[in-house]
Parts: sequence; structure tokens; C-alpha cells
Amino acid sequence: MRVMLAEDSTLLREGLVRLLAEEGHEVAAAVGDGDALLAAVDAGPPDVVVVDVRMPPTHTDEGLRAALEIRRRWPDVGVLVLSQYVEKRYAAELITADSGGVGYLLKDRVAQVDEFLDALDRVGGGGAAFDPEVVRRLLAAHGARDDPLARLTPRERDVLGAMAQGHTNASIAASLHVSQSAVEKHVNQIFDKLDLSHATGYSRRVLAVLRYLGSEPPARESD
Repeated sequence: MRVMLAEDSTLLREGLVRLLAEEGHEVAAAVGDGDALLAAVDAGPPDVVVVDVRMPPTHTDEGLRAALEIRRRWPDVGVLVLSQYVEKRYAAELITADSGGVGYLLKDRVAQVDEFLDALDRVGGGGAAFDPEVVRRLLAAHGARDDPLARLTPRERDVLGAMAQGHTNASIAASLHVSQSAVEKHVNQIFDKLDLSHATGYSRRVLAVLRYLGSEPPARESD
């Protein structure tokens, strides 16, 4: 894949450049701030951008704002966000987006090279990859609300949690060591118990994840 990096830590940035090159990816740009990333993408969009959350000049949310701008202007470019923190509002916006090619990993996950590369491949292939800890913290942020998941069995909650991380039915089956047909039955039970079996105008899978995170439905229709 053709990849662009935005990371203000020179050590981590150069480490990622070397790792990606060794894996056969083309690193088209490696920059230290969000504006430079946007300029690089504008000059020639890559397959995926990997972007830190907090970069110069204020070290607050420059990277996330750049990521959301890339999603708006170049929707075919995959976006993988890396962070030491869970920026809840932006993470929820990414995780509930009714589109593929997006991921959010904590930087600790980069040390697990296989997991990082798997996430990059999933995002580059139009899928999603969300750190389990990101999902957990988002759930904790919504813990005070009424729990719409009380009717789910522990296994169904496991399946829905994996859906929220961006996994397909096939990858959920592999991770839980069950058949894909069993996962499909669990997914249908989730839809029934969350009163989504007859939902129209939105993807039921997206609506289930929105319920899981305690969010509101998106403002536009999708297939």
C-alpha cells in the first residue's frame, strides 16, 4: 500500500517508516504536523494515512482534526489514528461512522507489530480496526445512561463488542473459535433484542454499534 505518516516524535516516525518499508509498503510522506499531512494528501492521495492525535502547534487535537478533514475531502483514503489517549468525542465519531477504511489504536498497540500491521491492512482494505481499550473507555463514558444491552447474553455482548472493533463475521468466528453460522445467529439475536430487526434507512450493524456506544443514529441514510 501507499502510506503517509503524521507523527511529531521523530523516533517513532522513523521507526514506522522503517517497519512499513520492510513490510513492502511505500511510505509516500512522513511529516510532523497535521497541516503538512493535509498538504501531502492533497498533492497525491495515498491508500492510508497513519496519524497521531496530538501534534504541533498546540499538541491537543490537530491530528484528529486532520483525520476528519481527510475523511471529508478524500473518503477513499483509509485513516488509522494512533494515540496515547482516547479522545472520546472524536473516537466516537470515527467508530460510529457508516463507512469503512478507518481505525483508532492506542500507541501501545504499535509495539505489538503484528496487531498494528493487521489493523493497517484492514483499514487499507476498506475495513475498520478499533482498539478494544478505546471501545471500553467509550462504553465507560456512557455508563450512566440506560443500558440497552441488558437483554444480551455474555456471548452476544462479545460478538457485539467485536463488531464495534470493526471485525467481520468471519473474523469474529475465528477469534471466538466458533463457526461463522453461529456468529450470524448471534448477530440476528442481537438485532432482535435491540429492536433492530425491522429497522430501515440505516445499516442494522451500524445501529447496533451505535446502541452499544450509547450514541444517536447518524443524520443521513445509508445502505
